[in-house]
Amino acid sequence: MPESLGLTAYRIVQEATTNFLKHAGTTATARVDITYRADGIDITVTDDGVGALSRPDGRGSGLAGMRERVAAMGGKLDAGPAPAVATRCGLSCRCRVDLGRAG
Repeated sequence: MPESLGLTAYRIVQEATTNFLKHAGTTATARVDITYRADGIDITVTDDGVGALSRPDGRGSGLAGMRERVAAMGGKLDAGPAPAVATRCGLSCRCRVDLGRAG
């Protein structure tokens, strides 16, 4: 894996878990799945937190920054509500980068 792709993957997980800690709520849990493929990498970060009920603090650019990092590697990032779990909706962040397009 190119060093630049490894750093991008690290930063995506770092930002997604930071967002989780800031916004998901004190009883929420998160899961990080990283799949290395012969031709790229998939990263999924999900949580069972308060999701859309969370109030942004207006200080960050987390999702926009993650999208920019992934796009610079030729990949795609999708983020939005996770499937509902009981009364929580949570957040899901999925990223896919193919090595043939990574710089």
